Amino acid sequence: MTIRHGWLAICLCGVLALAGCSSAPKQPVYRVYVTNEASGDLTVIDPVKMEALVTLPLGKRARGIHPTPDGKQLLVALSGSPFAPPGVDESTLPPPDKSADGIGIFDIGQNKMLRKVPGGSDPEQFAISMDGKLLYVSNEDAGGVSFVDPSNGQVLKTLPTGEEPEGVTLSPDGKYVYVTSEADGTVAVVDTAAAKVAQTIKVGRRPRGVVFLPDGSRAYITNENDAPVSVIDTAKMESPRTISTGEGTKPMGMALSKDGSRLYVSTGRGKKVVVIDTATEKILASFEVGDRPWGIALSPDEKLLFTANGPSNDVSVVDVATHTVLKKIKVGDRPWGIVTLTQ
Repeated sequence: MTIRHGWLAICLCGVLALAGCSSAPKQPVYRVYVTNEASGDLTVIDPVKMEALVTLPLGKRARGIHPTPDGKQLLVALSGSPFAPPGVDESTLPPPDKSADGIGIFDIGQNKMLRKVPGGSDPEQFAISMDGKLLYVSNEDAGGVSFVDPSNGQVLKTLPTGEEPEGVTLSPDGKYVYVTSEADGTVAVVDTAAAKVAQTIKVGRRPRGVVFLPDGSRAYITNENDAPVSVIDTAKMESPRTISTGEGTKPMGMALSKDGSRLYVSTGRGKKVVVIDTATEKILASFEVGDRPWGIALSPDEKLLFTANGPSNDVSVVDVATHTVLKKIKVGDRPWGIVTLTQ
């Protein structure tokens, strides 16, 4: 090969390399959305810059949050009921503002609240049917779950599920909705087709969240006042065992890896996140993230973990590989729910 031909070959290789780089797939852009219960608004976080972009008004007591199946909107549970933490004499509280109750519909493209539709009395959390045409909403002060048509806000039916219902999660096959009852220490298994409670399962004290394995074979329930996670056999509709999260922890929210192998549990006043191997049901790691972490979510690539820390009004950004808090981002007053969504 002559020198001239050699240089041509090198240049050609360089051009091809640059072309390869330009055609390489880009990492998907995503945002982190945080509901702030006390300030009644939504904070949008840029996870690359690790900073809050904007905080937008929603309505009173913004708590449960989920994207619609098409990813174009966020639905948020709003409530006009006054704060009533454990131990408070509710007879001393002001009357609820029922006009503030509902499900807020937030448009992601326009970055604004569109409207609020009815969601039953005192909505806290909810699940969305697989086709997006129905919501299952926990009505905390009414002791039930409402079937709601989000297109017009019509409450089609309300079922009693136990006092102070909280967590609401749809099974992967869409056949059942699991609803936790804080006061009763139970989980109501609601048959979505029959619109009735098929079974009530006893778990621990003050159950909070519900997460299913991808194949639907097991569900996990956080029990705030007992410090374990209850394991439910969904075929038998019973809870044969629990997984301890450690002394001093208060299990609250959960995030599950896409393959179902890792369960991340926020522990409230325990200040930690506990990582559980779902195959062995053993704790793999436990690390501190902030003040009373509750809402918890993984990034789409599962490299980062986000926790909503209520008392300190911030969100912790955690490196999943090293269990290191990379940054705490200031948000609104009393952050509660958190989701990540690819743009």
